[in-house]
Amino acid sequence: MDILAIESSCDETAAAVIRDGREIISSVVATQIEEHKLYGGVVPEIASRRHCESIVGVVSEALEKAGKTAAEVDAIAVSYAPGLIGALLVGVNFAKGLALSLGKPLIPVHHIRGHIAANYLAHPELEPPYICLIVSGSHSHIVKVNGYTDFEIVGQTVDDAAGEAFDKAARAMGYPYPGGVHIDKAAQSGDRKKYQLPHPHTANQYDFSFSGLKTAVINLIHNAKQKGEEIDVNSLAACFQYTVSDILTTKFIQAAKESGYKTLALAGGVAANSGLRTMLEQRAQYNGMTVYVPPISLCGDNAAMIGCQAFYEYQAGHVAGADLNAVATMRLDSVTW
Repeated sequence: MDILAIESSCDETAAAVIRDGREIISSVVATQIEEHKLYGGVVPEIASRRHCESIVGVVSEALEKAGKTAAEVDAIAVSYAPGLIGALLVGVNFAKGLALSLGKPLIPVHHIRGHIAANYLAHPELEPPYICLIVSGSHSHIVKVNGYTDFEIVGQTVDDAAGEAFDKAARAMGYPYPGGVHIDKAAQSGDRKKYQLPHPHTANQYDFSFSGLKTAVINLIHNAKQKGEEIDVNSLAACFQYTVSDILTTKFIQAAKESGYKTLALAGGVAANSGLRTMLEQRAQYNGMTVYVPPISLCGDNAAMIGCQAFYEYQAGHVAGADLNAVATMRLDSVTW
């Protein structure tokens, strides 16, 4: 089954053709990072406009690279929640129009479910059940993957997500948006023990809180400036990256132990962070666990992961009609459309 998938939840316009949920026939991503960098973050109105300008070309390129016409694919899939509502609406409405005109099934896909599914494209042997850590700019979740469309949230962020904390801390350190990649690079030559940063506590031991950690970094920088002291930015980046990775990994490994899982997976944009990847792989190995990590190309937003999850949603009978709407906020374990 060949599925044409569309993703437009934030600042990437993406399209892909995926075969049987496991094979990438083509994948195209048009990013807006350079434009949003001017403003220090994603501007929703600009993102929506750029999706409108790019979506026809991106979908056409994905079909051309796959050697197919739109009429030759078996279904149309689209990321419809969660995300920036204006950005989502562009992809949803385009997908609805295309599916209606071609008489093809329309498959709605939850964006975070898509991130989890990215691992299936990289690791054909991976099958549920397992436990997954999803870390991105807007989401930080520990999720039991009981089946391809059966999810149970164990823990989640109660304030800032890890990716958001990376971007805001990086801005305070003087790095441009997106900040995570700059912190990752700076951390390679820093001393992770030079600064003491807090490990925020949460009522649910598997929930995450990064707002206080982000604020601690900002206050440390401001206090140093007021005293005329110089900050070792590389070491601060190393300390911040280590602390975030330690919080994520410690809770994730403990959740896996308590639930009896030996198979783990990592997903989301922050899964590209080298510090997090290394720490999780080392601690998983120490505890006799196997951890699956997607390649960097499948960590950020892309349509290939949407097409992968769409295959399993379709098998479960999850198809939508012309009344499908975009939804800005939605739990991945209570999907409706």
